[in-house]
Amino acid sequence: MDHETLFTRACRVIPGGVNSPVRAFNAVGGTPVFVSSGKGSRLTLADGREVIDCCCSWGAVILGHADPGVTEAVARAAAAGTTFGIATPGEVEFAERLIARLPGMDRVRVVCSGTEAVMTAVRLARGATGRDLIVKCEGCYHGHSDGLLTKAGSGAMTAGDGAETAGDGLPAGILRHTLTIPYNDADALARVLDAHRGRVAAFVVEPVAGNMGCVPPLPGYLERAAALTRAAGALLICDEVINAYRFRLGLYSHGAGIEPDLVTMGKVIGGGFPLAAVAGRADIMDRLAPVGRVYQAGTLSGNPVAVAAALEVLKRLESDPPYKRLAARAKRVADGIDAAAVKAGVPLRVRRHATVFTPFASDRLPTDLAGARACDTALYARFFHGMLRRGVYLEPSQFELCFLSDAHTDADADAIIAAAEATLQEDC
Repeated sequence: MDHETLFTRACRVIPGGVNSPVRAFNAVGGTPVFVSSGKGSRLTLADGREVIDCCCSWGAVILGHADPGVTEAVARAAAAGTTFGIATPGEVEFAERLIARLPGMDRVRVVCSGTEAVMTAVRLARGATGRDLIVKCEGCYHGHSDGLLTKAGSGAMTAGDGAETAGDGLPAGILRHTLTIPYNDADALARVLDAHRGRVAAFVVEPVAGNMGCVPPLPGYLERAAALTRAAGALLICDEVINAYRFRLGLYSHGAGIEPDLVTMGKVIGGGFPLAAVAGRADIMDRLAPVGRVYQAGTLSGNPVAVAAALEVLKRLESDPPYKRLAARAKRVADGIDAAAVKAGVPLRVRRHATVFTPFASDRLPTDLAGARACDTALYARFFHGMLRRGVYLEPSQFELCFLSDAHTDADADAIIAAAEATLQEDC
């Protein structure tokens, strides 16, 4: 079925025709695509075309689509019952396996989305410190809860209206409790902590920012930010919904030499299902209900089918870590696109950090939100559609990450580069 027909039908019954704004093509123009199936590194679209997938469910599908081991684990779990709303042995095993890879973390609470995980971490921080204010970085996205949708990266930036928040319906009274500073600017953090001494509950940060495109931390930034946060009596929340298990077994934070008080995880650890988690020290986590007074709940939290998929993914990542392979392949793709842009004389440069990358439509690679906003989104739109016509699906926004799975091959990498060479020469 053609995408125009599907989109027309969808718009009659779904706001904007999509169930998440990131699936819309508002930032690049045109009609969003619909996927019929996926296998390995490839997607089959509803119109029958096959494309190489560089989205990978926004980073969640690290082993590739319809991985046999994952699908078999899911089938076994579903046959035993899809949901109970009662604790299961799989939840215990999953929590034990996570905690074993998270030094300094004693407890983990499983939820259904990254938004829920960060909401829980923020509530915990406020409950533990007795303070109200949260500090976040401009351009970092921490889910769609009211208090964090200010200068929130890809969502508001893609709207293109220059709004400070991601839209209407956000009470000013709630937003006043969130303070924003530039990413990669520890001096700004020091100033805001000093100006609001004794009132900041937590500093929440993506260690590697991924919602203004790929913007990694500058040398020493995370270490100084952690020290400043602790000195102020606030908690450090590392939002690793994208980062955790994407770059290494466990947390990016630990590889960077910092120890968060709370960490949120999602994407990879969910095994392709709606599953996320918040972890932390016992003295903080034990404030959660039912043992503490910080309330959080979820009927489908720890869903047995999702947990089965998650366990299979974690076991596979531990038995055969793919990170060197993924980084090498991502480097091959990023370097190839970069070289093609230089040859074509197009102001597009690729920022890669280990296993992720973003083609920025700019001569300068950004280090913060201001730099990301300077990119040429119209140029990126032409690049996106040219790649799609040539069989490569990128994220339909300048301000997101590209991902590869362990199912991507060198042949896939070469095909992506070839598509980029043609696109940059002919369409940009």
